[in-house]
Amino acid sequence: MNILFLMYPWEKINPDDDSTIRIIHECVIRKHTVALATVQNLTMRESSALAFCKVFVKSDQVSNNVKTFYNKARFRKLKLPLGGFDAIIMRSNPPLDVTSLNFLDSVRDDVFIMNDIDGLRIANNKLYTSSFDDPKNRFIPKTYVSKTPEYLETVLNESSTDKMIMKPLDGFGGHGVIMVEKQAIDSFRSLVEFYISNSERGNYVILQEYVEGAEQGDVRILMLNGEPIGAMKRIPATGEVRANIHAGGSVVKHSLSKDEKELCKLIGPKLVRDGLFFVGIDVINGKLIEVNVLSPGGIMRINKLNRTKLQAKVVDFIENVINAKETIQARKTEFLKAITDA
Repeated sequence: MNILFLMYPWEKINPDDDSTIRIIHECVIRKHTVALATVQNLTMRESSALAFCKVFVKSDQVSNNVKTFYNKARFRKLKLPLGGFDAIIMRSNPPLDVTSLNFLDSVRDDVFIMNDIDGLRIANNKLYTSSFDDPKNRFIPKTYVSKTPEYLETVLNESSTDKMIMKPLDGFGGHGVIMVEKQAIDSFRSLVEFYISNSERGNYVILQEYVEGAEQGDVRILMLNGEPIGAMKRIPATGEVRANIHAGGSVVKHSLSKDEKELCKLIGPKLVRDGLFFVGIDVINGKLIEVNVLSPGGIMRINKLNRTKLQAKVVDFIENVINAKETIQARKTEFLKAITDA
């Protein structure tokens, strides 16, 4: 198979904990042709979408050690048509570069893209959680979004709890996530205004129901084709509300609870319908906080905690999709030939 990873620069990878390199490594071990490109490497020539790629030089021996593999990797630099790949794996870091998706529109019928570009368009924001069918808010926390300070202040005042979670709509990696309390309403006003006025058009701000147990951390669940394949619990650092690893959090082994399994069962079918085949969801006390669709991480840490190899499951899925497409195309060609020869 020919596989393109549309991702962050190779030089920016930390091989000790990066999830993307583990999927790449698995593909290279399986002797697939693997190319890398960033969204800035996309181009168009004579109405055809191409990318300036770094293509792995194939070797008879590939180190099983990911760090060694990273340090010894050799590439050829080539300009290649996107339509020539069997699969394009989207692994760019947030925020989403919407323009890059336009390059992929022309090849979407010929190439398997994971995650699907329409799915990325609709799900790459924190409002996506509200699209799941949960009218009684059993799994989805009550969420309020606005760029009107007076309204957000009213929401906090009328909340049934004394505290809520506030975060920017376009944030990622835990950036800008804070806990706000009714007793600090005076500070809240100036804080909201700062969040909103941090751009010319004004940023949207999210106020979300505070989920009990948040101070004890959250659960990252990796989902593949609508099913959970691995999880870990992230514990926030002392004095920190965010459990993100980049915010100083730590991880421990975790087995899915009954509520977490039901949540996955609720959202799985819609994720698949939206073409979101590989995602990471963040859960607190059985409630869905966020869906990460661009480059969900956690593979290395979950592998280490559970002595598993999640990247193998991901590549198995990609191979199965491509093989199914090839089988369908071969049958169609066979049937067309039978009609032509009739």
